[in-house]
Amino acid sequence: MITPNPKLQVFSNTMNLPKRELVLEVELNGKMKFEQLMNTIYNQFGICHRVLSANVEYVNGRSFGSVQLYINVSSEDFDKLELYLNKNKLLSTTVEYVCRKYS
Repeated sequence: MITPNPKLQVFSNTMNLPKRELVLEVELNGKMKFEQLMNTIYNQFGICHRVLSANVEYVNGRSFGSVQLYINVSSEDFDKLELYLNKNKLLSTTVEYVCRKYS
């Protein structure tokens, strides 16, 4: 007999949440490495992203500069990411990405 996996049901319910396309700009201030931030966004939060631009300098193993990411994320997941960035004192701004479609 096959029984439904409750974790799979929870995951499928979260897939139906409306998502927004955003451009997230993060200022790196040396408190977190660039690679660590990218890894955390993908692995911990499950947010796929594209790096639009990155101006990162490394001084004594610390990352300084700014990164612009394109993300497609639900409001709930974005709130968690924003809380994480604020907790780690990384300044971030977001702009909603709107793609114009012509008919």
